[in-house]
Amino acid sequence: MSNEQKGSKPGQVAQRHPLTRANTIPSVEFSIPPSLPQEHSTRCPPHLIHCADAQGKPESKHGPRDEEAQSYPADEDEITYPEGGLAAWLVVLGSFSGTIVAFGMMNTVGIFQSYLSENQLRGYNESTIGWIFGIYVFLAFFCGIQWGPIFDSHGPRMLILAGSILMCLSMFLLGFCTQYWHFMLVFGVLGGIGTSLIFTPAISAVGHFFLEKRGNATGIAAAGGSLGGIIFPLMLQRLFPSVGFAWATRIVGFIFVFCCAISVALTRSRLPPKPGQRVMPDLRIFKDKAYTLLTLGIYFMEWGLFVPITYITSFAISTGVLSPAFSYQIVAIFNAGSCIGRWVPGYIADVLGRFNSMIAALVLCAATTMTLWLPASLLASESSNPTHAIVIKALIIVYALVFGFSSGSNISLTPVCVGQLCETNQYGTYYATCYTIVSFGTLTGIPIAGALIEAAGGGYWGVVVWTGLCYIVALGCFICSRACKVGWKLGVKF
Repeated sequence: MSNEQKGSKPGQVAQRHPLTRANTIPSVEFSIPPSLPQEHSTRCPPHLIHCADAQGKPESKHGPRDEEAQSYPADEDEITYPEGGLAAWLVVLGSFSGTIVAFGMMNTVGIFQSYLSENQLRGYNESTIGWIFGIYVFLAFFCGIQWGPIFDSHGPRMLILAGSILMCLSMFLLGFCTQYWHFMLVFGVLGGIGTSLIFTPAISAVGHFFLEKRGNATGIAAAGGSLGGIIFPLMLQRLFPSVGFAWATRIVGFIFVFCCAISVALTRSRLPPKPGQRVMPDLRIFKDKAYTLLTLGIYFMEWGLFVPITYITSFAISTGVLSPAFSYQIVAIFNAGSCIGRWVPGYIADVLGRFNSMIAALVLCAATTMTLWLPASLLASESSNPTHAIVIKALIIVYALVFGFSSGSNISLTPVCVGQLCETNQYGTYYATCYTIVSFGTLTGIPIAGALIEAAGGGYWGVVVWTGLCYIVALGCFICSRACKVGWKLGVKF
């Protein structure tokens, strides 16, 4: 046996990417499934393997994980993305079915908040009730600190199966809840963990099959959440008075069983699992200024996003100009706009750039909040006036539809933006680490909004200003993150 030092033999490396240490991780072969023809695939050059999407990125700069990133050589110096084919689109369908359950329930929290505050929990104030949904959203994102790396190591199927069991149990048990702590445990804790187990791997799996079309594919997958956000509020509006709260939630639970079965069967990863990889995220990724600014931007965006999702129904009821039945339908109108807003911006993002599209969406979110919802809240605080009632009703409906459209990309494009700053093999870890930080904003956002309503004597203008400011700060962070990579030029696709 030769005395030569053991280890894999590196191939030719350009001078602008010198190796800083010997590659000690065995090379991994990436192949396209037989059903996916080669001529429809996208190849990622070796010097861009570090990134999940290399658009607009200077080739000479790497993030803080360069040593790890260069330790994943691809077969014949390239990673191939199918960009379509039956297997790839079946994964999108599986992810779509999973997000119907995960994001669909997340988009329906406003219905539960409004119903519980008027019935089982009517003795509690808005801020206290808000903690139930704050815990739910917090755990949905925070638990990603484990699920993302496990996805990278073992794939999505077992995670989605576990999440499906928890989500179905949450819905079936919800009908037995009568006290505050019951709802906190069943909806907030059980439902939050189940949601996290489903949506993190479901969204991450799409990135294994698409590069150039990733924005479009992720938008289609995330649109399942908006579809669920249309179906569930309309169902619950009819079921609550007809069959009662308990059976209404059980019927939703049976729908969960069907959708989760499809998601478990179809969702899978394409890149080979890496069993030896550690399952804790590496916080050194925050040395990358662009990634840090992006995480802060998503933090403030999510801080504001769940305020209208949670309180738009309660606001509509409080105005007195909309019936309770139609107020429940406002959430469905919001999610109808969001359904289109998750797909269309994703398609545009693949053409004009993911960060560019996200920045445009944030501008629209801030503008609609300050020009539509704020005037409605100010008019609602004044004395009743027939003319005001018509204007308020129109403003609420237009705001729900337009803000739903503009905020749809808040869910569908953020995974793609994160993927644009990291390597494919570490995509789950980067995405989960980002949303672990973001989760602390979602934990406090809803209770803060409830406290602002109480401080304003039941008025909603403070909540509206809070939402608008959050989006303005998020917009600034996204613009600076983009500038770290491509500068301040507006015409650059990124």
